[in-house]
Amino acid sequence: MAGSVRRDGKVETRVAETARALAELSLEHEEGAFLGDEDDLLRRLGVSRPTLRQAAKVAENDRMISVRRGLRGGFYAARPDAAAAIHTLTRYLRLKGAFLMDVLMVARPCAEEAAGSACRCTDPALRSRLDHFAGAIAELESRGALMRADRELSHLLAEMSGNPLIDVVLAIGSSFGLEEQSSLYCDPQQREQARELLSLVCRAVLEGDADLARLRMRRRMDVLVRWLGQPDRDAPAAPGG
Repeated sequence: MAGSVRRDGKVETRVAETARALAELSLEHEEGAFLGDEDDLLRRLGVSRPTLRQAAKVAENDRMISVRRGLRGGFYAARPDAAAAIHTLTRYLRLKGAFLMDVLMVARPCAEEAAGSACRCTDPALRSRLDHFAGAIAELESRGALMRADRELSHLLAEMSGNPLIDVVLAIGSSFGLEEQSSLYCDPQQREQARELLSLVCRAVLEGDADLARLRMRRRMDVLVRWLGQPDRDAPAAPGG
């Protein structure tokens, strides 16, 4: 099948080229916007019906479009689901033999950058969420509550930093933490120290001290890595415990 040469020099098949065109068309519109029916897109893209249908399956699998049948049928703009993508990446990494320790080693610099960059955030709603989170840290009594708090703080700091890639990396780490039956936070002393470390990071970010926020996040991540490297002295509790 004939193809086109992309700017990077690679040859695309006609189907791949059309799938990319559908994704780009989707991104030009709001999620859920009507892009046209099949005949509209055949004219617009200048491809055959079989090519369009194959390309539509590719773009739909990538969650860039949705195809509806029947009344008001046609092609609609869509967006990838971050949670589904993270779930898939987590499963892939587990199949490759990765563990929480491996993920944390990679996530550490991202966590530091998130904490430092979040200090520049001036969005009152995001800062209010962080302030509310910080105020509730003392109530995090169980292992499961702390694991979920890790995930919430990671997402919030990434959102405040404005960097979606940081959000993905930290979300993968949080997903591993929720699923993996490690010894993390099983010890009451660990949980007490974990709450203190979370509070210190939040305070530094709310005070806008980027250097201090990075330092405190680095210390927190170092402590988590050290805990994971310790022998599992107790049977791990369930993630929701």
